[in-house]
Formats: sequence, C-alpha cells, structure tokens
Amino acid sequence: MIKRLNTGDAATAPHVASAEADRPASPPQPSQRICLIVDDSRMIRKVARRIVESVGYAVVEAENGEEGLARCRAAMPHLVITDWNMPVMSGIDFVTALRAIPTERRPRVVFCTTNSGARDIHKGIEAGADEYVIKPFDDASLVSRLQAIGAA
Repeated sequence: MIKRLNTGDAATAPHVASAEADRPASPPQPSQRICLIVDDSRMIRKVARRIVESVGYAVVEAENGEEGLARCRAAMPHLVITDWNMPVMSGIDFVTALRAIPTERRPRVVFCTTNSGARDIHKGIEAGADEYVIKPFDDASLVSRLQAIGAA
C-alpha cells in the first residue's frame, strides 16, 4: 500500500520542499539556453542557479573544473559561471582549458570569486572570462554583469 503525503500539511511542507530542492532538475530542452555553474560550494551553486533561472536559463552544475570540462565536452553551454578557487582544477585552469575546446559557439564566461585584486581580475579576463563578479554577490550585481555581456 502506498501512502501519499499531504503536501499542504504544515508538518510535512518543509520536508517536501527540501526533497524537491534536492531533486535533480529535468534535462534541459534543446531550445533552452544552458548555463553551467562550476563551484565547489553547494550554496553558491544554489544562489547562482536561482538567479540565472530567473533570466531564462536551464542550469547544469559541476563541483570542480574537471567535472565542468566534462560537461562542456558533452554539451557546450551558452553561459558558464565559475569560481576561481576549487579543488581538483582551479577556475583559471578550467577557463583556459575551456577556451581550448574547439566549438562552433563560444560560451560567455563569468568568474564569480572572492579574488578581488586588480591583478586577479586581469588574469581572469586574460584566461578567457568575459566578466568578473566578486563574492558575495546579489541578484542585481550578477544580472547586471550578465546584461553587460549580452547574456541576460
């Protein structure tokens, strides 16, 4: 016998919401713009996901640069938001390797990192990023940077 949860019940609502938040997203449709978010912080991926979904992207996530490259080789996204400081492969190494992948459509790349020095920003742009956002960020700052590169 299968017992159905009453999702309107105040006692079960937080558990249902939590389960829905942890459920993998459905695969993107072929006509959708895809954003790959590469960050070892689950919380940053969640915040960035909410923002880019609000401007019309389907989101794919990766926890590090190596995983991000594998996802790009499988299906090149339209937009990539990446951290700089990650285990396995740094954001700089990831962006450099990403830019070396032959592709018909070059994705827009935004660094989203705590590295805020002028030298870091220059190095990120030199590696192939189109834009640079300093953490912590909010909806308005990320969306304005996406608009600046024609990605929102």
